[in-house]
Amino acid sequence: MFHKNIKLVIAVLINAYAVYQFVEGYIGNGIFLILLSLIFIFLYFRNEIILLAFLRMRKQDMEGTEKWLSRIKNPEAALVKKQQGYYNYLHGIIYSQKNLTQAEKYFRKALRLGLNMGYDEAMAKMSLAGIAMQKGRKREATTLLQEAKKLDKNGMLTDQLKMMQQQLKKGPQQVRTRYR
Repeated sequence: MFHKNIKLVIAVLINAYAVYQFVEGYIGNGIFLILLSLIFIFLYFRNEIILLAFLRMRKQDMEGTEKWLSRIKNPEAALVKKQQGYYNYLHGIIYSQKNLTQAEKYFRKALRLGLNMGYDEAMAKMSLAGIAMQKGRKREATTLLQEAKKLDKNGMLTDQLKMMQQQLKKGPQQVRTRYR
């Protein structure tokens, strides 16, 4: 809810007061204040609104996710670069059910800004491959699926990737039979 720089200022001020408490001999207060400042440092790197949006996403509540994301007014100023990536990643997931062109734009921007976890990056590339398949760009879809396969080190997306590769192989045949 606070701007990213305000979080750092609050953490520095709390740490300064913690040092003062240590000097005065109030060791317990100083330790508590340092732990309190760690919360603000954590929230600098993990935005609380994005965390709440991920909780909504986990419950498959797309409207709630979009509502939480709409609370971030200026993501370029309020978020760190990786947080901007996740902001766009969540928007891509939301728009993948509404508007594929918008979803593609958000997924590409999320990949350009960067995502922390390989699984999220693999998921974004797999989603982009699905969009490319639907738009008839087979070569791009194939390369994106291969990249997603490399990023999926834990094998969490193996079934979805195999299914998409099978659909990619069937794609041109289905198109030919439709128009005959």
